[in-house]
Amino acid sequence: MNEIVIYGAGGLGREVAQLLQDDNARGANWSVLGFLSDDPTLLGTRSGDLPIIGNGDWPLTRSWPIGVIVAVGNPALKLRLVQRVRGPLTTFPTIVHPSVMIGQRVTLGEGTIVAAGTVFTVDIRVGSFVTVGIGCTISHDDVLRDYCTVAPGVNVSGNVTVGEGTDVGTGSRIVQGVTLGDWSIIGAGAVVCRDVPANVTAVGVPARVIKNRPLGWQYDSHA
Repeated sequence: MNEIVIYGAGGLGREVAQLLQDDNARGANWSVLGFLSDDPTLLGTRSGDLPIIGNGDWPLTRSWPIGVIVAVGNPALKLRLVQRVRGPLTTFPTIVHPSVMIGQRVTLGEGTIVAAGTVFTVDIRVGSFVTVGIGCTISHDDVLRDYCTVAPGVNVSGNVTVGEGTDVGTGSRIVQGVTLGDWSIIGAGAVVCRDVPANVTAVGVPARVIKNRPLGWQYDSHA
């Protein structure tokens, strides 16, 4: 059995637990030990069907390899949790729901989560620790860089680059050939028709920038 823990005991964490259960039903071999949470009041409680067994330090105390899935949607928080839990015996499996359709020449980096009903066509590069929600479409020649999150129901047209740590809101539409800058936020339901700079928030139809952030804002735990 491949022992694994889920870092993040919220809704996405429970969805990941279901994903692993569905994957096991198709012949995978995951042994899910429980959740990790940095909220000390949750230690010893349960989320869904699984116990909360420790915080982000727990994998670093093990004397054998342990798989960790970082199950948070917020890219900045995801970055910080990965940095906290990374250690010599920590591995980051890539997990893909059995219903996902993956075409030719599609690569997925370590620690990436792909939820049910998503379609990848062809010639797509997905980085590490990317989260792709339920029912997305990712088209030809797209690049999804490390730590980005693509929320449920997003349609990404061809030749799009989604920057590192970019957070693409639920139901957004990204038009062909657009580049989304690193660590930007795209509001739910937006239609992005032109390039979006790094470190901004863009919303609306068509999407327009409404907020700028300083370089490196993702490392600020209060951001």
